[in-house]
Amino acid sequence: MSQQNDVFITGVSIFYPNESIDNEHMEDILGFAGDKPSRSRNIILRSNGIKNRFYSLNKEGKFVYTNAQLVANAVKGLFDEQDTIDQMKVLACGTSSPDMLLPSLASMVHGELPVTNMEIVSFAGACCTGMQALKYAYMTVLSGQSEASVSTGSERVSQYLQGRNFKAEIENLQMLESNPILAFEKDFLRWMLSDGAGAFLLKNQPDEGKMNFKIDWIEIGSFADQYETCMYLGAEKDKDGQILSFGEMNPDEWIKNSVFSYKQDIRLLGENIVPVGVQFLRTVMEKRKLDIGDVDYFLPHLSSMFFWKKLEEELENNYINIPQSKWYTNLTKIGNIGAASAYAMLDGLMHERNLQSGEKILLFIPESARFSYSLVYLTVL
Repeated sequence: MSQQNDVFITGVSIFYPNESIDNEHMEDILGFAGDKPSRSRNIILRSNGIKNRFYSLNKEGKFVYTNAQLVANAVKGLFDEQDTIDQMKVLACGTSSPDMLLPSLASMVHGELPVTNMEIVSFAGACCTGMQALKYAYMTVLSGQSEASVSTGSERVSQYLQGRNFKAEIENLQMLESNPILAFEKDFLRWMLSDGAGAFLLKNQPDEGKMNFKIDWIEIGSFADQYETCMYLGAEKDKDGQILSFGEMNPDEWIKNSVFSYKQDIRLLGENIVPVGVQFLRTVMEKRKLDIGDVDYFLPHLSSMFFWKKLEEELENNYINIPQSKWYTNLTKIGNIGAASAYAMLDGLMHERNLQSGEKILLFIPESARFSYSLVYLTVL
């Protein structure tokens, strides 16, 4: 029996669209940025380490899933004869790539589900939105307002990755070889992002006969007051670091400036994404009295394997010792699914590791948009 105010993840579900796409067939699906294949793709892929990813586009370049449909499939995967979908009272969704500005993603997902009159909420942002949705669902169960809530994280980034949305990529291949951090601007984000959706079912009691995860705590922090915008979509950034929304531009500027493609300030990213995240981790460790030695599995969301070593070194420099044997990521197999990445990592860990009751899992989710971070601490039951 659970104690009062405990919240449990009793179900984990992931939905990936279509078949996995390997490195050699990406542009067959996305199309070329220009009239010929990318000259820099192989260099970038060597740096990010990703081998496969998923797209909602089929081989003919047609979309076969909306973001809402990806999420609905993940949500449906949570339920069976024991856990029927009509028990769900709250749906919280997070994404950086909704299908439209209005209605909200959660509203569109609800339209795909056979559930009447439930509370819905949508979070807009980037990688942390999936964890913001988790915290909302967690609080509804924790407060007693719901006995069964669902949180989701999802991305349909392929709508922004098609070649027609991009200018020709940077041609200085020698510079890319010597400084892989350059591989994160404009066209280069194409080679790491992926589509997919994940869902968690949260209850106030663990389910018997299956693996559950007790949510010990969730911490989310923003450093937007200290740093200018780093990753953006639907906007342009000037030399002073100010952001100009697409709504303030003429429509012809949208195409001219590749406004509807993901972009990152590579200088800000390289200098800050890892150190600020480790700073946040240290602050939370002190607040929560967390002994890092108690962590059995460390699941960091990495946009690229380029940051694996960077994170390891920064942790060591801050005397936070997490042996590599405790680290887990499935980034190389599925690509960077942004808001769904934490869901996908926990699902992968369940299937690839022999988890034991009492083990502790620490999820670490950075978001480069304007430097937000999420930490989730779980106990295996």
